[in-house]
This record gives sequence, C-alpha cells and structure tokens, in this order.
Amino acid sequence: MNKEDCFYLGKIVKKYSFKGELILKLDTDEPEIYENLNVIFLDLGKNLVPYFIEKSLFQKGNHLRIQFEDVYSEADAEVLLKRDAYLPLNLLPKLKGNKFYFHEVTGFILEDVHYGKVGVIDSINDVSAQALFVVKTDEGEIFIPMVDDFIEDIDRKNKKITVRTPEGLIDMNKA
Repeated sequence: MNKEDCFYLGKIVKKYSFKGELILKLDTDEPEIYENLNVIFLDLGKNLVPYFIEKSLFQKGNHLRIQFEDVYSEADAEVLLKRDAYLPLNLLPKLKGNKFYFHEVTGFILEDVHYGKVGVIDSINDVSAQALFVVKTDEGEIFIPMVDDFIEDIDRKNKKITVRTPEGLIDMNKA
C-alpha cells in the first residue's frame, strides 16, 4: 500500500498494557466511525505495513485502544510506538455540501463571485493558524484563506470551488 493511496488516521501514542495493547490517537472529528476497523496500515519507514486488529475499544476523546494480532508483549508493542497510522482513501466517508477533504480539492478551479476565475488549487497550506488555498495563477501563486464564510459552493462534478472573498483580497495577494 502506498501513502498516496491512503489518508492519515492518527498516531500510536503509548502502550496500554503489558499484553501488547496500544493507544491510537485518531486525527478526526468523528472518531466513532473508526471503532470497528479490521486493519490499519502503519508507517514502518519506507513501507505501509498492514496490522490486523483483534479487538479495539474507545477510550476518552479520540483515543482507540487496540490489540493487534501477533502483538502480545510490551516488546512487540514498543516497536510500534510513535508510528503513523493510515487507511485507504476509499474508506473516507463521503462529504456533502461545502465540506471537503484537503486532498480532494487539489486541482479544482477556484473562482470568486466578483473577480471571476482566480486559478487552480495547487495545494492546501495548513501549517499556519488559518488554513489557506494555495492557488496557481498565470502570474504565480496566491493564498486564499479557507474561511467557511468565504466558500459559496463546491462543485465536485465540475471540480470548481466558488468563493466570495472580501473586496481587494485577491488583488492584494497578487501584489
């Protein structure tokens, strides 16, 4: 399994017991939909390796206690600590309306209701306090804040996002 075909689910953050159980901290707004997984893929360096789940139980918040098949000791569990967990993209729940996954909108055309076509979404910058659309234009690259109030429509069929940005934002970005 390649990372490009998967989405980040979370990270193994600690051991739970001397029997090899581990705690997976889920990186999701809806952790309950991942309660009954059969397998997850752990990043073991160059490869994503499948680990089959024998049993799992929700803990407080977004923590999932997991017992993997063939991981029955503290030593076995130690090897898996701090590993990133992934699932295939086809297991992502479908979103509707103006909700979207960041990877989903790469390549979409970004259009402003006043300005017209701005450019093509190249990526999402989510390392700052406010996530930003990184948009390739004929002149270069501009950044549009991903603010719910700005997003008017997401047209998945035509791969287009329509925004209503404050007057001057796009021109200021181009300067």
